[in-house]
Amino acid sequence: MPWLSQHAPRLLLFARQQTRAEADAQDVVQEAVVECWHRQADGTPPAAAMVFATIRRRAIDLARSADRRAVREDVAARAIPEEWFDGGVEERERSRLIQEAMNRLPDNYREVVTLKVWGELTFAEIAEALEIPANTAASRYRYGLAELRKHTNEIFS
Repeated sequence: MPWLSQHAPRLLLFARQQTRAEADAQDVVQEAVVECWHRQADGTPPAAAMVFATIRRRAIDLARSADRRAVREDVAARAIPEEWFDGGVEERERSRLIQEAMNRLPDNYREVVTLKVWGELTFAEIAEALEIPANTAASRYRYGLAELRKHTNEIFS
């Protein structure tokens, strides 16, 4: 399935940010893809923005579940943080430092930067996925990059 192969890494990355646990992220992506695919009456692949929006809503629903949240927090407290990037041994430290800088961003900036850079969405698609105006998405991206530059300069200097 070429559509899924093309979009799965970006969808899973976004879901990881929303859920903070690998198992929950995989569940949310699977549920969102199935839900969006079934919405398409003609059997065509769903729009990526619609899948990102569904992932976000599913993650919010999951976070509201108290007992699943308790399990996720317990697992996260004992788990080693996951890397966002695949790379060789020489890239691990750099990836860890960039991930640290991304984690320091406010949630609303991190969401937009992730969707723009790794999700490869336009500002219009980001606006649709996050249910915000396109100008707000663009502003959050600009502010997020400025914060990211500040944090990476602190780390790499």
